[in-house]
Amino acid sequence: MSTSTDTHLITLDTVNKFFGPHHVLRDVSTWFNTGQVSAILGASGSGKSTLLRMLNRLERHDSGRIVVDGIEVDDELKHLDALRRELGMVFQQFNLFPHLTVLDNVSLAPRRVRKTLRADANERSMELLKRVGMEEHAHKYPFALSGGQQQRVAIARALAMNPKVMLFDEPTSALDPEMVKEVLDVIKKLAQSGMTMIIVTHEMGFAREVADRILFLDQGQVAQDAPPEVFFDTQQSERVRAFLGQVSH
Repeated sequence: MSTSTDTHLITLDTVNKFFGPHHVLRDVSTWFNTGQVSAILGASGSGKSTLLRMLNRLERHDSGRIVVDGIEVDDELKHLDALRRELGMVFQQFNLFPHLTVLDNVSLAPRRVRKTLRADANERSMELLKRVGMEEHAHKYPFALSGGQQQRVAIARALAMNPKVMLFDEPTSALDPEMVKEVLDVIKKLAQSGMTMIIVTHEMGFAREVADRILFLDQGQVAQDAPPEVFFDTQQSERVRAFLGQVSH
């Protein structure tokens, strides 16, 4: 587990977010370090996905500050461009381009954004597809793949830009139960490789196994920030124990 204390890779300082009258995130202050795997847990509507989406400006925060590797998260175009290069994101829905092959889905962003030559982008993409166990499907189109396979391609696509941080927003929630394991296994391997990851998940066993740190959101606030063994095994909070009792059934 990384315990770097000199500078945090990502910092949130007194961040607030409203959707109309609904106060979704309330004075959230937290941080994330390089090489650390953080799992964000909480009941539906607690602000988990909103927090994750604000890190790369898919959602705007209404007040407070978010800084990612020295980049201020705001509407300035050069900041947004730099930010999107730092952060790779994997969504609940796979969002693959249906008219492109698996290989082209993965290689498109490096070719378009980083101006990587097609041959070089394809070579790197094949390495990533191998890493997620999808190299044999490189020339198929998304419709020919299962949900689990599409999500593994989506992970390879996010990795293709060499991000410093991988964000996962409920990466298994749209999958049939028998496909969940294949995706979680890929994420576990990334964690073992030292990749910095922030994962919103409802898979408790996975969070316990993979995360260095658990953030529990409750009604828009970080109600707890603890190592997995403390969060799951020596939990003092009645609120968190009730949550764990609900999700473990």
